Amino acid sequence: MNKLIPAVGMLVVLLAGCASTPETPPPAPVPSVAPAVAPAPAPRAAPTPPPAPAAAAAKRCDATVTFQKDETFAFDRFVLTPGAVARLDRDVLGKLSTCASVDSVVIEGHADRIGSQQYNQKLSERRADSVKNYLVGKGADRTKIETIGMGKTVPAKFCPDTPKRSELIECLAPNRRATIAVKGPGK
Repeated sequence: MNKLIPAVGMLVVLLAGCASTPETPPPAPVPSVAPAVAPAPAPRAAPTPPPAPAAAAAKRCDATVTFQKDETFAFDRFVLTPGAVARLDRDVLGKLSTCASVDSVVIEGHADRIGSQQYNQKLSERRADSVKNYLVGKGADRTKIETIGMGKTVPAKFCPDTPKRSELIECLAPNRRATIAVKGPGK
């Protein structure tokens, strides 16, 4: 019982502290004026039509074509293969015909890693130029075409060195390519 007396005393002190804090009276209610007539319901707004699809509003003829397999350039050459010519006719010139106008055609020429940086840079530029010359010969606007030689800086495939040079040349074939990007509004 002696242990309860200090606890009860502490409780009395705490309660007394709470009782000494003055209570603030609640705010007086704001008088409201009742309307003489109930307001008419607001007219319903007409439903808004759904927005038009963005694709229809901004039809584009953009495309990117990359030479692959039999379309790539022969080792140390910049002459277009029959596969490359067929791909240019089908996928690039075909796409250009769907454009209302052509904003740009960017042609990147690429080389494999065999040879010096300077040599491969020139070779990749010649590859890009051979694609441009073909497209211009087929009626594409020369002023809309830009060519870039990427040299050996952006390989599509990595191959280990092998004792046989012919195996390395074959393995690196995907790197001897061109990439053509077409941009413009569609018809």
